[in-house]
Amino acid sequence: MENKLRDEVCQANIALGESGLAPLTWGNVSGIDREKGYVVIKPSGYPYSQLRPQDLVIVDLEGHLVEGYLRPSSDIATHIQLYKAFPEIGGICHTHSTFACAWAQSGKEVPVLGTTHADTFYGPIPCTRDLSEEEVKEAYERNTGKVIVETFSGKDPMACPGVLVKNHGPFTWGTSASAAVEIALILENVCHMATLTYVINPTVKSAPDYLIEKHYKRKHGDTAYYGQKGPLPPKK
Repeated sequence: MENKLRDEVCQANIALGESGLAPLTWGNVSGIDREKGYVVIKPSGYPYSQLRPQDLVIVDLEGHLVEGYLRPSSDIATHIQLYKAFPEIGGICHTHSTFACAWAQSGKEVPVLGTTHADTFYGPIPCTRDLSEEEVKEAYERNTGKVIVETFSGKDPMACPGVLVKNHGPFTWGTSASAAVEIALILENVCHMATLTYVINPTVKSAPDYLIEKHYKRKHGDTAYYGQKGPLPPKK
């Protein structure tokens, strides 16, 4: 398990660095082996361009070190809370991308203004409440995870695979580490589009529910028809 998952998580972190979503070392990606209960994550403050599979850190779901010679990302406790609460997810990505952070700092959810949003997020992208002073002082990263879980109470985390943490930034997730990075890229673009839309028309309203429904369900669920069935044929 570890070698395959290490390789995947390493490539996802490198892709995150190359995407421009995480300048310097402002982000991290993890993946989980559900059978063993092991999480593989980027080491804290480690440059993406220098990352090798053997540099990644493996911890259990209590945060105990299983394997690795470096410290895990400082956000590991947040990742663990999400893995515990959302059993469907296989990977998590955290960034400090510009437009997603701007929305997080504003404390506002991102409404569904168009079909690009609706293709991936079935409804507004939520923003958490403020953490209390006590929550920040004691177990800050774990409480960050808890406030995300609180925000998704009664919601399907796979239908809206991302969140804005108030005054902080976005966390996204998916079935794998690479999927979580892809959703982080989509979320940043959706936030960028929403920002420009409000500049052009400050009184804009959300897209009609029937349009949101159509675009989400043509990509997701039993009636989806977007894309191809099975792998694409090899290039000749």
